[in-house]
Parts: sequence; structure tokens; C-alpha cells
Amino acid sequence: MKFYNAMVFTPGGWVKGGFRVENGRFAEILPGLNEGDENLGGAKVIPGLVDIHTHGNSGADFSDGDPDGLKTMAAYCARSGITAFAPTSMTLPFEKLAAAFQTARALHDDPPAGCARVAGIHMEGPFFSEKKKGAQNGEYLRDPDYEAFEELQRGCGGLIRIVDLAPELPGAAEFAAKASGICRVSVAHTDADYEQAAAVFDAGASHLTHLFNAMPPIHHRKPGVIGAASERENVAAELICDGIHVHPSAVRMAFRLFPGRICLISDSLRCGGMPDGEYELGGQQVFLKDGVARLADGTIAGASSNLFQDMRNAIRFGIPEEEAIRAATILPAREIGAGEEIGSVEAGKYADFVVCGEDLSLRSVWLGGQRI
Repeated sequence: MKFYNAMVFTPGGWVKGGFRVENGRFAEILPGLNEGDENLGGAKVIPGLVDIHTHGNSGADFSDGDPDGLKTMAAYCARSGITAFAPTSMTLPFEKLAAAFQTARALHDDPPAGCARVAGIHMEGPFFSEKKKGAQNGEYLRDPDYEAFEELQRGCGGLIRIVDLAPELPGAAEFAAKASGICRVSVAHTDADYEQAAAVFDAGASHLTHLFNAMPPIHHRKPGVIGAASERENVAAELICDGIHVHPSAVRMAFRLFPGRICLISDSLRCGGMPDGEYELGGQQVFLKDGVARLADGTIAGASSNLFQDMRNAIRFGIPEEEAIRAATILPAREIGAGEEIGSVEAGKYADFVVCGEDLSLRSVWLGGQRI
């Protein structure tokens, strides 16, 4: 099937023309194509977005361990232009994590029509600092436990693609050295100083969970986690761009601190896409008001926006369009080891793409070359 009359965002930038899809994958990019099967009316075409940090939406949460809830999440993602995602867990007992991870494995192995692809699991917790736990449930915090992690990884068929930990915890560097051979190790929910963070990065960690949030701010005499991560070119950083978690100026700063290494994420909760009201997160009450989700004590708990909205926010905050698109597509895909299959409009990859207006407003979403 040939799609034509579009501005197509490719790894080399915008190309005027179209592309051919065969058996659910991009077969070739066709610059200048002005005839075919599907006229896209001069629209912009970008790769389907990849959200590597999302807890829930539409009233469902991955950590519930509910297969139908995860399908609901995946359907909402797809409708919103997010064609692949890594459902993200909370700090919970290992048995509850194991049950949730099984639902991801089932959806990954047998993807329903019209649903975003499960491209991996992001294990956020329980290896966190009490001081910087944020909205994580302190009752279930644990020191790094490689054997427990390895058991969870075996149980879900190797789907854990990111595991988080705080560098100041006992055994953090040893954990990072072992786990980095299996998946991406990310620094998160931490009060670590520069030396502690550097030791864990040098041991194998190469990712930073929601930059600026749940970590010490950067200081000229105490560069901390942010300083240690920024100066290591193999470390990518996640960024929530809902306009609430991170000020627009800090968004611009982040893209300068981590050039070509920012992954936009939603960090969305079950209140994503839902009206104001009371929700639940890891056994705690969350109150959504005017788009801001907080715990009872006022702590910001997570986000209610989705990644497509956040990508457009980044552009509105001054990030060049091409940088913002890459930060929401190919860069996160690579972070979870899926860059050969998703994340860009390229021959051989899944034909997952979004047809947009000139301002990147969403018009239609296509999964495997089929409109949903």
C-alpha cells in the first residue's frame, strides 16, 4: 500500500513524498511520490510515539495487575498517538509486581487490535530512598536485591527493560553492575551526592528517571546526580513536559544539559485522561484538581497528561520541532532496546505512524499500516 502527498519525518529529517507499507511494516520511503493508494492531503507524518514511563490512564493502573485494565491503557495510548509503551510499576511487594508483570507479558505476546504495543516494562521501585520517595509508598521500600529482580525478570520473560534504584542505598553499585547486563539501569528517587551517583553510573547505570524530580537540585558546589549524569554521554534522561513538573526554562535547560539524550515521558497515572476527582496510587489517595495530581500531603504524585500532549508542550516551550519528535520516538525506543523495530519511519520497522496537522495536532493514528 502506498501513502502519498505528505511531509514525512524520517531519521534524516522531513521528506516531501510518501512511503510504501507491506505486511504491516514500512517497505520504503518514496520522496516526491504524488500518487498511490492513500492520499494524506499534505499532512505531516511522524513515527508513533513511545512512552517508556507511564503508570496508567483511563482509570486503570498497570500495578493493579488487571489484564483488562492494561488493555484499556493500551487502547487510550494508541488513540492518543502513542503506539508503543513500557507500562511502569510502583513501589509494591514483589508478589504484586510479579502479577502485574504477567499482564504485560500476555499483552506483549498477544497484542489486541487497536492497542499500543507493550515494548517492555519499566520497574520503578522499590529500591528507593525514603527521603526522596515522592509519591512512592514508603512502606514497601527495599534495598537493591538482585536475586528478587532476577526472579521477576525470569517470570515476565525478560520484559523488564528499565529498573530504577537510588545510588546511596547499600549494594547499589553492585546491583547496577549485574543488572546492566540484562536491562537499562536508571537512577531515581534519590538523595545521592555526586560521588555516589558517579559510582553507580560507572558501574553500569545509563539512564536517569524524570530529571529534576525526586532528586537534589543541581548546585555549583554540589552537582549531585544531575551533574554526574550530564557529563556522561552514555546517560539519557527522562523529562516530564506537562508544564507542571518542570518549568519551561528548565525544559530548555535539560535539552542543553543532555544534548540528543532527552526522552520525553508522561509519568501518567490512572487519572490520565480523566476528570478531576479522587484516585489511587500504590495504596495511597491521589487528588486530581485542575490537571495537577497530588497526595493528601500536597506532594505532586504524577501526571494526568499524555506523551503526545507533552511533545507539543516541549515545542511550545521552545524546543525545536525535530528535537522534540526524536525525544518522544526514536530515543526512548532505543533506551528500551526496541530501536530496530519502532520509533522511526524507516524500511523494515513496524508501520506505526501518526498523521498530523501543520502544528502537529493529531489527525489519525496507524498501527502496522492500519488506521485505528
